[in-house]
Amino acid sequence: MAAHGPRTVAAIVVAAGSGERLGADIPKAFVHVGGKTLLEHAAGPFVAHPDVDDVVVVAAAEHLELAGALTGLDVVAGGATRQASVAAGVAALDPQIQFVLVHDAARPFVPGVVIDAVLAALRAGAEAVVPVIGIHDTVRRVAADGTLADTVDRSTLAAVQTPQGFRREVLVEAHEHGLGLAATDDAGLVEAIGGRVTAVPGAEEAFKVTTPADLDRARSVARLRSAAPLTMPGGTP
Repeated sequence: MAAHGPRTVAAIVVAAGSGERLGADIPKAFVHVGGKTLLEHAAGPFVAHPDVDDVVVVAAAEHLELAGALTGLDVVAGGATRQASVAAGVAALDPQIQFVLVHDAARPFVPGVVIDAVLAALRAGAEAVVPVIGIHDTVRRVAADGTLADTVDRSTLAAVQTPQGFRREVLVEAHEHGLGLAATDDAGLVEAIGGRVTAVPGAEEAFKVTTPADLDRARSVARLRSAAPLTMPGGTP
């Protein structure tokens, strides 16, 4: 995290979700992958990023102490919904913070270049920013009777990732005026109140751990990373 100067950028890592679809008996954020929890993996890129001044974790009330012990970060209690949890994280931020990154703890391997791209778009004037990746599979509509209908043009589709970035005042307004709206994420709340969301390139590595197969993939990535040779200054192994 940035060590000097005004505090302008903060990340909120949302770790209040359950592990139900994952088949875990603990919240997803506390499942271990390669010797660390998903939460530790997810928070790490923001803690290490030179432009991020603060990182706040949002966890279920009964897991605040555990989340704090694992990360050494400020932890606040989440709410009954994701929207309420993000709002709790925003309320805990330093008043100086201008840009807010909202990230899911279920995405453990976000590359620094994605964080760079989101921040660059915000600093260029965007109200809200979302990293996206293209969809490679053929996408078909399914009719009510279960038969396949038309093929959807993939060039008009994208999969949304996190961290999503926001000008703080835009995010606060979206939460204040978006109560009760059926938005799946914070960018959706911004759009619901008439705001504009800008897309930037995401990354395949920033996949979300939702199912047991995703967890297997995450463990494979963690093994590969731990087996990678160390590089000395100058680029030599």
